[in-house]
Amino acid sequence: MTLSSHHFDVLIVGSGLAGLSAALHLAPTHRVAILTKRDLNDGSSRYAQGGIAAVMGEGDTLESHVQDTLVAGAGLCDLDATRFVVEHAPESIRWLQQLGVPFSQEEGHLHLTREGGHSERRIVHVTDATGAAVQDTLMARVRLSPNITLFEHHTLVDLITSAKLERAASHQPGETNHCLGLYALDEATDQVLTFSAPRTILATGGAGKVYLYTTNPDTATGDGIAAAWRAGCRVENMEFIQFHPTCLYHPHAKSFLISEAVRGEGGRLLLPDGTRFMPAHDARAELAPRDVVARAIDFEMKKRGLDCVYLDISHQPLAFLQEHFPNIYARCLELGIDMAKQPIPVVPAAHYTCGGVRTDLAGHTDLPGLYAIGETACTGLHGANRLASNSLVECMVFARAAAQAIVQETPQPCPPLPAWDDSRVTDPDEVVVISHNWDELRRFMWDYVGIVRTNKRLERAAHRIAMLQDEIQEFYARFHVTRDLLELRNLVLVADLIVRSAQARHESRGLHFSRDYPQLLPQAVSTVLTP
Repeated sequence: MTLSSHHFDVLIVGSGLAGLSAALHLAPTHRVAILTKRDLNDGSSRYAQGGIAAVMGEGDTLESHVQDTLVAGAGLCDLDATRFVVEHAPESIRWLQQLGVPFSQEEGHLHLTREGGHSERRIVHVTDATGAAVQDTLMARVRLSPNITLFEHHTLVDLITSAKLERAASHQPGETNHCLGLYALDEATDQVLTFSAPRTILATGGAGKVYLYTTNPDTATGDGIAAAWRAGCRVENMEFIQFHPTCLYHPHAKSFLISEAVRGEGGRLLLPDGTRFMPAHDARAELAPRDVVARAIDFEMKKRGLDCVYLDISHQPLAFLQEHFPNIYARCLELGIDMAKQPIPVVPAAHYTCGGVRTDLAGHTDLPGLYAIGETACTGLHGANRLASNSLVECMVFARAAAQAIVQETPQPCPPLPAWDDSRVTDPDEVVVISHNWDELRRFMWDYVGIVRTNKRLERAAHRIAMLQDEIQEFYARFHVTRDLLELRNLVLVADLIVRSAQARHESRGLHFSRDYPQLLPQAVSTVLTP
């Protein structure tokens, strides 16, 4: 055994809002490493437009926020987790204000907007670029912290556990398995490095890239979910993939999201002939929860053979649009769409992974020493469908909770960890295999495991996933690892978890809609898979 390449008190994988928040909370007392597989600012959090849900306005109540979350979650939200997040949301906003996030103001107070599924205006925002403003603020603080070390362009290969070490050394298994650290691929040197720590936090985001069309950046490949599963952690509710109703439909606009707030401020969904269709699908019309709106759009597109539908907010004054949606207005204008004069072409796209690694209210997973926060985790907050703008606040609340737990707990000592052994692998001869499998996976997941599902479609997906897993595992065993290979390995595993979870749910609830089981069962039960 060789000594670890790096040792820290806490390892954090992922540099979105969850990871950066946890690092800042831990930095006063712990030596923290943040590993991110691209640049520090390349995660999904930066792309969040709408804002952060928190009870900050007169007339609004915590109970109202709780009830709106429960309704959107279609009966599957964990009540304790929901109350925990809602009650701690205002302090999270105040923390960001103290750090200097420039939230939009109106007459000296926070400007609050409203989004689908909310009964009150409670969305704290920075115009239509909340995620970017928050990330920029937190990144500046992180870079100034002497106790935080950044490892950009380092891709998680796998977690290191005591059970794996014991098996490798042919020892008898110990009483308790622990997470001891991880292996990560350093792209600069093309070497796999060893990182050890008594505490590891997974904050790697979701898995939107498992689908052909997604609002997520290229980083959303389910790395943390897959690694936790391989380490022995349960996953929960993976069938609930949220499809955002309104992604810009344009050949030159890659994954550009048209914020929920556009509908919250009066935007109407139209057919190509100008007919409004949402009132026929739901009494809440455009302000219905995302799953309802996405299914309605999907229905109209398939029924009429449409490439897209249209979102029209041209009845609002130009000054209003430029003030509230400056980035959306500017991007659309670059593409020849003047949202002050014409409707915006939109389609649904995979947006948010509601399920994930099962955790408690302090971010603990099934594996001692391992935590999961943010979109990687399934805390019970989102149930069968995430309420708009509840994601960023969940990141902050559980980042603080996990940090507090780490500060209070006595860590397990870390033994010396072995270096990564790639002595028996070679450089891949045909990397086209990776790109071909990547493309095939995302296409059949979109076709067979999308907004509307059937038993037959899920069976077809499961069959193809099994074949891909065999090919990818052979490639992984024989060849030197690359980021593309690692991401593909994780995506196909996450795809398998999504399909298995969907097959286990014999009803239609929230984001999971099955033509074979259109009814809603009387009791809401989570889908929990065990390795």
